[in-house]
Amino acid sequence: MNKRIQLLSIIFLGFSSVAFSQIKEEKLILNKKREPEVKKIEKKKTSVETIKNYPPEEKSQNPVKYTITDVPAVSDFKTSTIQGEDVAPKFEGSAQNNYVQFGMGNYGKILGDANISKTLQNKIEVGADVHFLSTQGLKKEYAWDSKQSNATIGAFLNSYGDKGKFNVNAEYGLNNYNYYGIYALEPAADVDLKQKVNQFKVNGYYDFYSNEILNDVRVKSSFLKDHFDAQENQVSVLANFSKHAVELGKSGINLNTDLGVGLESVKTDFALENKNSATFFNMNLAPKVTFRKGDSYLMLGSSFSFLNAKNSNLILAEQLKNNKTYWFPQAEFQFAADNGFKFYGGIDGGLKLNTYSELLQQNPFILSDQYLKPTETKYHFYVGLRGDIDEMFKYDVSAGYAKMRDVMFFKGNDLFKRDAVNRSAYDYANTFSAVYDDGNVSNIKANLQYFPLANLIIDGEIGFTKYDLKNYENIYNVPLLNASIGAKYTMLDKKLLLGFKGIFASDRTTNSFAIEGVPAPVFYQSTENTNDKVGGYADVNLSAEYKFHKNFSIFAIGNNLLSSKYQTYKGYKVLGAQILGGVKITF
Repeated sequence: MNKRIQLLSIIFLGFSSVAFSQIKEEKLILNKKREPEVKKIEKKKTSVETIKNYPPEEKSQNPVKYTITDVPAVSDFKTSTIQGEDVAPKFEGSAQNNYVQFGMGNYGKILGDANISKTLQNKIEVGADVHFLSTQGLKKEYAWDSKQSNATIGAFLNSYGDKGKFNVNAEYGLNNYNYYGIYALEPAADVDLKQKVNQFKVNGYYDFYSNEILNDVRVKSSFLKDHFDAQENQVSVLANFSKHAVELGKSGINLNTDLGVGLESVKTDFALENKNSATFFNMNLAPKVTFRKGDSYLMLGSSFSFLNAKNSNLILAEQLKNNKTYWFPQAEFQFAADNGFKFYGGIDGGLKLNTYSELLQQNPFILSDQYLKPTETKYHFYVGLRGDIDEMFKYDVSAGYAKMRDVMFFKGNDLFKRDAVNRSAYDYANTFSAVYDDGNVSNIKANLQYFPLANLIIDGEIGFTKYDLKNYENIYNVPLLNASIGAKYTMLDKKLLLGFKGIFASDRTTNSFAIEGVPAPVFYQSTENTNDKVGGYADVNLSAEYKFHKNFSIFAIGNNLLSSKYQTYKGYKVLGAQILGGVKITF
């Protein structure tokens, strides 16, 4: 029976590429051990590396229980032609911690990747992580330059003490690309479209093993500068205080109390066009109590935000100041009939600061001059059902409704100059700006995982999100439907690893511009279309790695195998079918 299931699994992986296609390129990291992870220091306590005589006795008294992670239904694949997510399967068990890999592919793709770490005395681990990826872009699609490259280099330190673990990491990232998405004009081939973003991050995290009073402390800082002299400095501190597992008589009910205290400061200055400037200082308090019996629980709490905001630019007559206190409800319940059926629901809300750094992650083609303001979720109701059936099928299905203020999305920019002299890189109707509107949001999402075999994992997710805005008929550049399906399969005693990821999205509404030139002298006139469409997509990528020696592997990645040059944003086509191969050395 198992052999029959294995055969069907291999056939499924082989024929999946016929039906699906992929949204963006992968980061192309095969068999990268994710412990420690330089970019994600906020690891769950259950992910602490197993060390002899670790953790201490007081931590081991709290048995680890499996809970389903609520993964957002909207895929975190960035729709950039070179940025992506590692979808390749990973070796388990005997994977070495240190590796160096190199790969090359069509479109002038070059990949370089390395991770090195060493454990010193006193349970101290130090290491470094390096990544580089570049492409020559779509030379046959655009006469002008569309090449891109990004690189990150980071260093980290992990220390495991008697009372807690400590992590600190520093990372420098460089993203060098072009505003190549020109659809309304025909500039010269040698036009300068360059944009470059430098960012330096330093993060620290201390996690106490026991949840007595002070649970954990996190410190984050970020310093960003781009090619057009925009600058952003950001720092945040978060401390969690808690007292857990207080027994209430002989009822079998345990009481957990928590208090989160956070401080965040952001200062952003732009040097282009309106020269926007924004300063935010936000303090957040989040007290809550949880009554738990077995897997059922009731959480009651609140969240308070104290915001000080200042905005200025060349248009405003004077600086805008906003000092405001926000209150948000926080409550959640779960009724566990058994491990396979857990009904839950709740209400929450919050205040999110929109920073230039986060906007660039969502859309790297935005103008280097943004009016920044926070997004407020006044309340968000949700209900759902989740469970784990025989440790073979895990699911989480939920629906929600939210009322929001200043929902942020991206709108296309018109020309900034009407004449044709010395046009800037961002002045071809090829950039975007953040706009805001109040409205209601309805969403349905589902996350599924299936484990038919010990060496096969199949997962999928789907999300439906509908916005009803006050001033805009449609939200721009946000699909109504997102979905993905993936599989990871190992064979030949884990020497061969196969991976598959399919991504789907419905079309999106956007605005666009039709531009005409009036001769002698040339003066451009534009007409805006507020109901243009960017087509949906079905996209696939496959990966394979064969380990022919304990220290040597060869790998291959196929991205966008249906060769669909769909657009991420209006004018910005992705690369076609891509094949990249390389070698990796582990030690």
